[in-house]
Amino acid sequence: MPVVVDRFAECKPIYEEWQGWQESTVGATEFGDLPKKARDYLGRIEELAGVPIDIISTGPDREQTIIKSHPFE
Repeated sequence: MPVVVDRFAECKPIYEEWQGWQESTVGATEFGDLPKKARDYLGRIEELAGVPIDIISTGPDREQTIIKSHPFE
């Protein structure tokens, strides 16, 4: 991304289409519990961002969280 806002108009977006998944992810606490398509999607986000995803929320409760890697250790 350009640092100067005026140059944003020069950017060309690259769109990717991904299939969704029908299986629920609510309450999953292990990465392996997620549907394969969800895991693939998150892997692609990591590739594009160039950083690992450490925490995945799977519901509103604190316990409904997947911690792949503790971000503060």
